[in-house]
Amino acid sequence: MAHMELLLKEDVDNLGARGDLVKVRPGYGRNYLLPQGLAILATASNVKRIEQQRNSLLKKTVAEKDQAVAQSELLKDVTLEFARKVGEHGVLYGSVTSMDIAEALAAKGYEIDRRKVVLKDPIKAPGEFEVPVKLHREVTTNLKVVVANEETPSE
Repeated sequence: MAHMELLLKEDVDNLGARGDLVKVRPGYGRNYLLPQGLAILATASNVKRIEQQRNSLLKKTVAEKDQAVAQSELLKDVTLEFARKVGEHGVLYGSVTSMDIAEALAAKGYEIDRRKVVLKDPIKAPGEFEVPVKLHREVTTNLKVVVANEETPSE
């Protein structure tokens, strides 16, 4: 089966990094990569243009990585605490999600996209958790998340 050659405009998981020349199945290219603006056709003029862009992209990528490293240094000392009601059997009423974590970070002044919070499943039990935050494709930091029992005021 024939493949089409595309230049990636963005990083695509399991395919390549921004500026890479990749061969993909035509359907994947036409139906996903091109319409999403993730890639362009690898024509001679596009290849030349990408070569010129690659130099500025490299500088941008280095800057993004440096920024991510600096951010990870700040985040490694952050502890997020959540108080949730705990039912019998130690199960939370309501869970702690990546959205909750992103909002708690924003409240502390860290603007981090919730998609960068790598929480496989919402936290449904009290305790202390290490939640990975992927700040850059080469920079991941662990965030300390503490979920405590919300004390109900006693009469």
